[in-house]
Amino acid sequence: ARSRTAGELLAPTSPFDKKCGRENWTVAFAPDGSYFAWSQGHRIVKLVPWSQCLNNFLSHGTKNAANSVSTRLARQNSDSAQKSKPCEHVIDCGDIVWSLAFGSSVPEKQSRCVNIEWHRFKFGQDQLLLATGLNNGRIKIWDVYTGKLLLNLMDHTEVVRDLTFAPDGSLILVSASRDKTLRVWDLKDDGNMMKVLRGHQNWVYGCAFSPDSSVLCSVGASKAVFLWDMDKYSMIRKLEGHHNDVVACEFSPDGALLATASYDTRVYVWDPHTGVILMEFGHLFPPPTPIFAGGANDRWVRSVSFSQDGLHIASLADDKMVRFWRIDEEYPVQVAPLNNGLCCTFSTDGSVLAAGQDGSVYFWATPRQVSSLQHLCRMAIRRVMPTSQVKNLPIPSKVVEFLCYQI
Repeated sequence: ARSRTAGELLAPTSPFDKKCGRENWTVAFAPDGSYFAWSQGHRIVKLVPWSQCLNNFLSHGTKNAANSVSTRLARQNSDSAQKSKPCEHVIDCGDIVWSLAFGSSVPEKQSRCVNIEWHRFKFGQDQLLLATGLNNGRIKIWDVYTGKLLLNLMDHTEVVRDLTFAPDGSLILVSASRDKTLRVWDLKDDGNMMKVLRGHQNWVYGCAFSPDSSVLCSVGASKAVFLWDMDKYSMIRKLEGHHNDVVACEFSPDGALLATASYDTRVYVWDPHTGVILMEFGHLFPPPTPIFAGGANDRWVRSVSFSQDGLHIASLADDKMVRFWRIDEEYPVQVAPLNNGLCCTFSTDGSVLAAGQDGSVYFWATPRQVSSLQHLCRMAIRRVMPTSQVKNLPIPSKVVEFLCYQI
């Protein structure tokens, strides 16, 4: 089945763009669903109110969507408009943008830094930040509501390939870089760098927090998947199984599953607590042998994203296809065409998938269904119980297998 197109945001083109390239390596939704951000290539990041994008898609279809949005937002930003409404911002980051991440603050979550009572920035409850990782190794932090630059974090020596905020509102930011390190920053402590995580022997491509912020997953130019304890800043384990570079990772909403995408043409779904591969989604049939999986082919998987329903996964591969999978089915439930796709992510409510390519973004309506009561109960239990505790419950073995996503 083909997935239905929801809309598109097209970056303006100029003659030099065709020569220099406008790769869009990152797209992101704000945690509260208020904003959408993407890199238009080169140095430019666009911040757009997501609700107005949706309204524009519904009223104008998919043609010339970016221009329609810009026109509507220009009127909104006039002096007579309400200042409380979200505004569009075009941000010049000063260097090529490789990564984006939204972060929101919870005042109750104090900084981990002690003995410092004075801070330059008082991040409040209504604060929404955008972190941008740049080609020169810098990370710039922006105020989403005003578009102003707040912080300039400098410590990486190579490209900042990925960024992720802890979901708990602590404003802990982790950056993954080509300098083979991950760095942990505390934005409530004015962006102080707290820790350097070392273990990767080559470029680090991606990182993701578990929903409870206790575990960090990182992947890179090796076949291993790294899991880190974010309370002790120590490595928990390596997950072995991929046959080529692992380039993307994401936890399920309940934290019971971890999806990883690799150039070996596969997406693996792991139990991060045990290191067991529970599911395999192949993008080449028959699947390549380990020797050929490690070489060049046209089925490299570039990105993977978990939907908020905990049932669907989206993947994006070099065969010009976007695929939607169910975690309990072997074949895609829907597909969509996309040339040169580089990144994808689900909207906050899971209703739309955004995928970026040459500075533009394309959107699809995602497969939707009412989750069963069993699955909702499973997610509720797995949010608070790791696999080891589930296996010790005095319940039938079939129920244990279901709770562990083994059936």
